[in-house]
Amino acid sequence: MEIPEFTCLCPLTGQPDFATLEVDYVPDRLCIELKALKLYVWSFRAEGAFHEAVTNRIADDLVRAVRPRFLRLTARFNVRGGIFTTIVAEHRKRGWRPAPAVALDALPPAKPRRAE
Repeated sequence: MEIPEFTCLCPLTGQPDFATLEVDYVPDRLCIELKALKLYVWSFRAEGAFHEAVTNRIADDLVRAVRPRFLRLTARFNVRGGIFTTIVAEHRKRGWRPAPAVALDALPPAKPRRAE
C-alpha cells in the first residue's frame, strides 16, 4: 500500500512534514482495512513527531492491530533543510520465513497475437 499524503508536524518548529508511506505486509488472520488506515494516518496531521519516532509508532500500532506474519513500513519524508529522510521499520512474526522468490523477469517475453 502506498500512502502519498502523510503529514505530521515538526515537534521543534511546528512546521509541517510530508511523507509517502509504503506498507508491505503478509497478513496472518487479520488484514488492514483501508478506510481505518486512512483515518488513522490523518490523525497525525496536527501532532508533533520526529520522523523516526512516528514511523516506529505507526509500525508498532499496525503490528498490534493485525498481528501480521511480516510488516515493513517505509516512510520517505520530503526534503527538510536540504535533507531527505527515509525510515524503515520492520516486523517478523517469530518463526515466520518467507516463501522463495519467483523470478518473473526470467520468463520469455509474450509474443504479440493477431486479432482473429
